[in-house]
Amino acid sequence: MRVVDLFERAARILPKVAAGAAERERLRVLPHEQIRQLANAQLFTFRIPRGHGGAGSTVREVIRFVIDLAAADSNIAQALRPDFSFIEGLRANGTDDERELWFGRFLGGAVVGNAGWEIGGANGAISARISRAGDHFTAKGSKYYSTGSLYADWVSATALDDDDQPVSFIVPRDREGLELVDDFDGMGQRLTASGTTNLHDMTVFAHEIRHRAISRDRRSPVTPFLQLYLGAVQAGIARNALADAVAFARERARPIRHSSAERSVDDPYVQLAVGEISARAFAAESVILAAASTIDEVWAADFDNDLLTTASVTVAQAQFLAAEAALRASELVFDVGGGSATAREHNLDRHWRNARTVANHNPRLWKAAVVGAYRLTGAEPPTSGLF
Repeated sequence: MRVVDLFERAARILPKVAAGAAERERLRVLPHEQIRQLANAQLFTFRIPRGHGGAGSTVREVIRFVIDLAAADSNIAQALRPDFSFIEGLRANGTDDERELWFGRFLGGAVVGNAGWEIGGANGAISARISRAGDHFTAKGSKYYSTGSLYADWVSATALDDDDQPVSFIVPRDREGLELVDDFDGMGQRLTASGTTNLHDMTVFAHEIRHRAISRDRRSPVTPFLQLYLGAVQAGIARNALADAVAFARERARPIRHSSAERSVDDPYVQLAVGEISARAFAAESVILAAASTIDEVWAADFDNDLLTTASVTVAQAQFLAAEAALRASELVFDVGGGSATAREHNLDRHWRNARTVANHNPRLWKAAVVGAYRLTGAEPPTSGLF
């Protein structure tokens, strides 16, 4: 398989995904069919090495695809983050047996969801438990932000074992005791299936326990990749906002009464708004792709720690700018039309709601402050999993 083949498949599929995205979100229709099409087309497999049947792409190439996907439907792009992160984690930390098993499953169209985070305690705290029960284990607890799990064939989760150590495991979606609840109520990214996962004394077999959770006291190239992925979603939202702004100005908007223009596309202030949206979308995509190249440098240098730190800082800067760009671009959409632009049938507010929701995953002010501390004092970014 070649990278160019995957981009050709994407070019055929993504316009169809984009065509119904606004209506799906307005009516809250979960994109099961669209995600299955993407999985069956092997579009999660950019980063699977060629020796395992994948395309062996660079980080920059897969992030370019994520931007394209988010521009078509940012809900789907966000929902599939666990799939791309799972593959990246296998590349960095997986055993040979794990890679052989899971790369094959992804090439066969498997979809993986995540149920790692919880609410009700300190951010990052885990209360779910997994205990030995004879020749297997039993897991119980409740998770939230279970991104993509409603679309998944497999669900990955983390719980504390009998020694209070975090353990990662993955089970089939139809496992008895695994309950997936469609209760995510965020104002944006409403179709990411990021609701509750309940573990009701669920059986986990020994071969389904992957490894202890990645240590937070050392850097991994997977972490900046995960953060850059969020920035790629923002860049896609900005590009989508541009497409809607252009379409609305051309097809629906009327010049204001005192405008000198007979058509909205000739109104200088509409032109100004669209020009700024375009510039911000361009900037978001550019910084995200530039940051992706720094992660590629880390891989090429066998995880050199100095390059890892540089990549973490660069990604934090790119995230900050991409979030700012998406938020501003999605606000400016309303400056290309009058009151009619706010009609719910157009669903133009989804761009801002989605950008705002993604930005709240990891607050952008922290990104800027960490970069500032690095520039001023040399303090390295935290190894919290968010840099």
